[in-house]
Amino acid sequence: MTRRQGRPDAPPAGFGAGWLSQREPFDAAARDGAAPRLRLDAAWAALRPAAGRPWRVIDLACGTGANLRWLAPHLGGTQQWLAVDHDAALLRQWPAAATARTGAPARRPAPLASPLRLRGPGFDAAVVRRRLDLAQRLDGLPWSSAHLVTASALLDLVGAAWLQRLLAAAVAARAGLLFALTVDGRLDWTPRDPHDGEVGARFAAHQRRDKGFGPALGAHAAPLLRQLLRDAGYRVRCARSDWWLDGGGDAAARALLRAMVDGIAQAAAEQDPAAADTVQSWRQRRHTLAACTRLRVGHLDVLALPPR
Repeated sequence: MTRRQGRPDAPPAGFGAGWLSQREPFDAAARDGAAPRLRLDAAWAALRPAAGRPWRVIDLACGTGANLRWLAPHLGGTQQWLAVDHDAALLRQWPAAATARTGAPARRPAPLASPLRLRGPGFDAAVVRRRLDLAQRLDGLPWSSAHLVTASALLDLVGAAWLQRLLAAAVAARAGLLFALTVDGRLDWTPRDPHDGEVGARFAAHQRRDKGFGPALGAHAAPLLRQLLRDAGYRVRCARSDWWLDGGGDAAARALLRAMVDGIAQAAAEQDPAAADTVQSWRQRRHTLAACTRLRVGHLDVLALPPR
């Protein structure tokens, strides 16, 4: 999914199904840590539809469904999801049936036109997948019927004008909002390398390139989101949802760390080709140190409730 290149938590090859699967457990752990600080139970009580009516949720840039798999058990009850992405290949990766995140999904893919069901303790979700170019057709979504609009790992890729369009539609519908895993610019390496700052600065500049939604906000996305929502009278909560990667831990963390080094190096070299040798040397040292490296990748989760 090329529109998502240029993130510190995206690999050089883009945003394919393999990468989404690789990162999902780390995303889930980060969101588990943020959830108590967002006071989700109280938020759901404020947003919950009338008795006997299902939750209606719009999931933007849904990929292969990780956001739904994490969020559906937290919402509980009967749910109806509209899951939207421009990449039909990712939408076709959704299994024909699945259980909650702690269960075992059935890996047989379902035709894109087929409705899906996701069941687990305390919830039952019906899912419709729709291919839609969100950069051009944001107004084609059923905003007025949504109780909750959500996305994961999206907002730092979009521009200010696009974000304002999104919020205008959601605010007019008085929908609740939950945007998870928005990159905030923090990359904390241990041990440090003399060129971490130099490579990181070039990478940050690359992050702000146009990813299809206008010049990307990058680390400025979450602060702008909070300000716009508060100006609209929304009640806003924010919590850190950082990745903590220990290269000396399990193989999955080490593999993710290596993929991130490659992604950051590729973006930094693209941003400043004259620095390619410096970036490549940094990449090689980072790979050599992977088994003893710890990395914190800064993310923010933002929850917003409409005015009372």
